[in-house]
Amino acid sequence: MVKFLWPLAMATLVASMHAAAQTPEPQTALTLRAALALAMQAPPGLAAARYETEAQDGLVMQASARPNPTLSFERVGRSSVGSAEGDGEKTWQLSQPLELGGKRAARVAAAERGRDVAGATLEAQRLELHADVVTAFYEVLVAQERLRLAQDGSELAQRATQAASKRVIAGKVSPVDETKAKLAEANVRLEQSSAASALASARHRLAAHWLQPAAAGTGTATAGFERAEGDIGMLPEPPSAAALASWRAQSPALMPARLEVERRKAVSKLELANRAPDLTVSLGSKRMADPSRSQTVVGLSLPLPLFDRNQGNVLAAQRQADKADAELAAAAMRLESELAQSVQELRAARQALDMLRNDILPAAQQASEAARKGFEYGKHNFIDVLDAQRTLLQARAQYLSALSDGHRAAAAIERILGHTAPNNEH
Repeated sequence: MVKFLWPLAMATLVASMHAAAQTPEPQTALTLRAALALAMQAPPGLAAARYETEAQDGLVMQASARPNPTLSFERVGRSSVGSAEGDGEKTWQLSQPLELGGKRAARVAAAERGRDVAGATLEAQRLELHADVVTAFYEVLVAQERLRLAQDGSELAQRATQAASKRVIAGKVSPVDETKAKLAEANVRLEQSSAASALASARHRLAAHWLQPAAAGTGTATAGFERAEGDIGMLPEPPSAAALASWRAQSPALMPARLEVERRKAVSKLELANRAPDLTVSLGSKRMADPSRSQTVVGLSLPLPLFDRNQGNVLAAQRQADKADAELAAAAMRLESELAQSVQELRAARQALDMLRNDILPAAQQASEAARKGFEYGKHNFIDVLDAQRTLLQARAQYLSALSDGHRAAAAIERILGHTAPNNEH
């Protein structure tokens, strides 16, 4: 009994060690580099594409194989019992098909193009996963900053409420102003609660890229880290004019469709080569009924392409090649539109950030402080305080939206152009 349980125990131990190695260690701060490393640990999508590439290697190997020879035996007639004529005629024959028309070379070329397509698909999926992780990571950073600003806004609203209460007690303003201040503070607290919920959702979406589906479904997808750490305020430069001009030739997102065209053309050449019939050469020995007599048998056989000339497969392959050309053109148009839109969004985000940092945010901050202090000294009414506070919160929200849009556009550009180096990998 022990000899059966020992292998089971060892297998269980090895499986537990493997699972422990695959589970990310909890950490307090998660950088973009660490998030990418965790996400690239053989996710199901990349694993499937990698298996497809390995399968294509097998197809290339099989395509290079030559036809097997055929060994045949034929016996004709059988003499009566006791006859001196032996056991009748016996023929041993070895036949070897010879592929004509370049079938083998065309078959290998088609298989190699299929392997190229599988490899390009794997790379495109890896870049898409990279862009998804980068986008999710910066969404966490933006959500963290939004929560921090909401907390600052809550403190600002509390100070406004306290100032209103003091002036009400002093009899300088109506109690209505205090009620308005409390309502404004309640709204800010509601925004803070919403920001905390948005942060939890963003952390869940990021961690779902490397956690197992069962763990992600239990609501523990953010257990691997407490916060994301990175420079959220830095947006990359838009791609250069040279990169935009030559993106079609180097875009990994477009490469699978481009290589599929080559594969379809190779398949079309293979079907054309299959129109040529194969020659079969036979060589054997024929022993006659008289054991002292034998003959050498040499044969050639060639199918006559009278009815089946592979015309249907040739036509289908040609139309499939035309279809691949059309799909490549459609993919290029779609990616070109996405690239142009992402570049425009990145430029707009950078311009908005410059205006917000240099002009809008400092002015809104100063206006809010001036309105609050003026209200405390009786120079402004509370409506001015609420308006200034609302303007400051709106400016901060625009700042975060511009950051979010800019990082999302930058990730989309990286996915199309294939530039996978993050701006701030710690």
